[in-house]
Amino acid sequence: MRRKPTPPLVLLRRAAVPAAALSVMAFFGAYAFTGSNGIFALGDYKQQIAVRERQYRQLDKRRTMLRNRVALLDPRHANPDLVDELVRKELNVAHPDEVIVPLK
Repeated sequence: MRRKPTPPLVLLRRAAVPAAALSVMAFFGAYAFTGSNGIFALGDYKQQIAVRERQYRQLDKRRTMLRNRVALLDPRHANPDLVDELVRKELNVAHPDEVIVPLK
């Protein structure tokens, strides 16, 4: 017994759901590679992390320097040389026989 040929419209209806599912899977698969958080963006993230770590190390050095300076300016036992340096710098005061050498 011979089967009747299936009309094209019925074939389209049967293929619509699998085609839509494949399209959705292809979209998410492509987005996994090319999206903002995809595999291709991994190199950019590693570069950004390296830049941030460099900035963090610089800030950490500065914080350590400032912490040391604050400790030297503690009112209970201030470092006289640092206090003298800061007072002279802020008030723009120097003895006539002193030589001022700018560092920067």
